[in-house]
Amino acid sequence: MTPFADEIARCRSAQVAWSQLPIRDRLRPVREFRYLLVEQRDDLTAAVEADVRRRPDEVMATDIVPVAACAKFLQKRAAAILAPRKVGRPPLWLIRCRDVVHRRPRGVVGLIGTWNYPIFLNAVPILHALVAGNGILWKPSEQAPRTAAVLHTLFLRAGFPADLLQKLPATREAGPQLIEADLDFLHFTGSETVGRKLAARLGERLIPSTLELSGCDAMFVLADADPAKAARLAWYGSTLNNGQTCLGVRRVYAEKGVYGPLNLALHRLVKESRPVSLVMASEAKHLEQIAKEADEAGCDVVPDDHPPLAADEVPPTVIFNPQARPNLAANRDSLFAPLLTVTPFETREEALALHAESLFRLTASILSANAAAAQELAEKLPVGSVVINDTIAPTAHPETPFGGQRASGWGVTQGAEGLLEMTVPQTVTVRKGTFRPHAQDRGGQGDIARGVLRLTHARRWRDRWRGLWQMVRGMRRG
Repeated sequence: MTPFADEIARCRSAQVAWSQLPIRDRLRPVREFRYLLVEQRDDLTAAVEADVRRRPDEVMATDIVPVAACAKFLQKRAAAILAPRKVGRPPLWLIRCRDVVHRRPRGVVGLIGTWNYPIFLNAVPILHALVAGNGILWKPSEQAPRTAAVLHTLFLRAGFPADLLQKLPATREAGPQLIEADLDFLHFTGSETVGRKLAARLGERLIPSTLELSGCDAMFVLADADPAKAARLAWYGSTLNNGQTCLGVRRVYAEKGVYGPLNLALHRLVKESRPVSLVMASEAKHLEQIAKEADEAGCDVVPDDHPPLAADEVPPTVIFNPQARPNLAANRDSLFAPLLTVTPFETREEALALHAESLFRLTASILSANAAAAQELAEKLPVGSVVINDTIAPTAHPETPFGGQRASGWGVTQGAEGLLEMTVPQTVTVRKGTFRPHAQDRGGQGDIARGVLRLTHARRWRDRWRGLWQMVRGMRRG
């Protein structure tokens, strides 16, 4: 039997009714949900803290505030984004055709959520899918069941129908089962390793998807940047949520003139830091292996020693790579732990070559006093988002799309593009009159086609006039 067959049947029935509602009716629960975020903020932060040990203040800033902004964006813009779009004047051979492009919901969307930002990374795609007219089967992370329960309750209290948004068991087994269900679309946030397996199976079943996968993101510090500010931003980017951030800063490429002062500033930050706990103890082992490899390659690993720690604890670590040694795991691997690798470069071409060592292409940041130079470098970076003179925070802007390339996945969330991702375009064409040259019962089609081609695309005007008469002859023959 197909997994979750009963849930799918109820969701599909609810989705049909939901999709037929005017967009203003689908947006009413969004407004109520936004109000509930304010009123139930303490319950949400407490649930996240109980699940994944994140500080309430950090959860408020990185999860709840961006989700509220997303809801407000949808209230203001969704109707216009999803509105039918009239297509302009048709070509001559489609004369008297009128085309309108509609955005239709995908149907039943499967959503496999993650735990590191358990409100933001789940609520945003849920809101976009529901506003677009879809139903959802949501499989929360097994690491954040309390947060999922509180969040689901808020969605239902806001007015979204229970059959339309169904929360599946927050178990590891439910994810593979959901992939085999009768879905129309899947949204997955998680590791590149799991994403590859999902993509293979979804491809076999011809089910489209959005995959938000891992990162190993880079920061470029140009010579005119302030080294102290650059160190603070790099440190923030690598240690946010104890390093458990897919778009966290992992690689710093510093131009030769700023490399030394930047290193001094980072040494001070490492010295002032304390060990942190990770949700996944396996990531602590991964960090240890990466640091050991870098040390054996001749890099300077800070700290080089520390007192014995628990299995899930790690010290925030910086690897200085002054010889720009290539192919370090620290510059290639995805990691959910607080790690920075700092490498100098002399030319922008060298910096781009260093960046290309990793196949993860999620985001990047550039620090420079010269905005034009930074934008020129940004144009050459094959990543989903580039932030100039900041890092991470601006990517949560609700009106901008977010998504990666290569090993960081495909598809987008957020913004108009993220909303449209939860729909499929459908073109409806109405043709008036009786002229159908392609459906003539007698000869003339060839003359009409050749005449249209010459009339509308020939280089010289006299050839265009000849095309007109050839088209007329064909119409008379038909």
